[in-house]
Amino acid sequence: MLTINILNGLVYGSLLIIVASGLALIYGLRRVVNFAHGSLYMLGAYIGYSIALHSNFWAALIIAPLIMGVIGMLLDRYGLRLLQDRDPLSVILVTFGLLLVIEDVVQTVWGKSNLSLDEPELLNTSIQILGTTMPTYRIAVVVAGAAVALGLTLWLRGTRMGLFVRSASTDPTTTAMQGVNTDRLSALVVGLGTALAGFAGVVTAPFLSLSPSMSGDVLIDSFMVVVIGGLGSLPGAFFAAMILGQVQTLGAIYLPDISALLPFLLMIAILLWRPAGLAGNRT
Repeated sequence: MLTINILNGLVYGSLLIIVASGLALIYGLRRVVNFAHGSLYMLGAYIGYSIALHSNFWAALIIAPLIMGVIGMLLDRYGLRLLQDRDPLSVILVTFGLLLVIEDVVQTVWGKSNLSLDEPELLNTSIQILGTTMPTYRIAVVVAGAAVALGLTLWLRGTRMGLFVRSASTDPTTTAMQGVNTDRLSALVVGLGTALAGFAGVVTAPFLSLSPSMSGDVLIDSFMVVVIGGLGSLPGAFFAAMILGQVQTLGAIYLPDISALLPFLLMIAILLWRPAGLAGNRT
């Protein structure tokens, strides 16, 4: 029983890695707290659902993130870029308003009923892990989370563009003076972060029901991941996501009366210990 709960925590942590890494990327470069990120995750899930109905899950897994990436670049050009130097309250109000707009769009197009998407046949099996039967699809979610973490790390540490992103997240003015088009770079990063949110939404669809309110929980957890890990720090976000996944899953089983409080208590304890988060605020 404990083994399957730990594995489920690993699955949820992997999902949080995908969502929160996009949030951390956007904050790291734009210094904008995007409250609409959870609704973008939800929109990606619904777009993926529609694509899968007319084609298949694999097409949805590719096309929906691409669509969300384009939406993200438009969001950066006509939203986040204009909010970058505004006071935090203005940013919160605008991005929260965008969250409400996206929720209304989802309800108008897809309705208020819960929807579900079947697992792809290739992954509609189960495997034995440490004597415990686990759905293959959930293991695939863990693999997807690990692939995103590894891919982003290699991109940021091993490519020229990754160097520009790390430089711009530290000092955008100096980076621009070196000839880097930081606005174009930011658009690409916001597009990537939004595409990751859409990718997470499609990955979620086969094992969590889709509803217009699904953005709330993942948004709160993603913010906690980013804060615990260190604002703008991807390595910190990866580590924090795995911790929070275990806390959420094991807490719901073994401490149900206070399970909703445990993530917040964890965040408070870590911030008291390390105010800058587990990995500070470096990308």
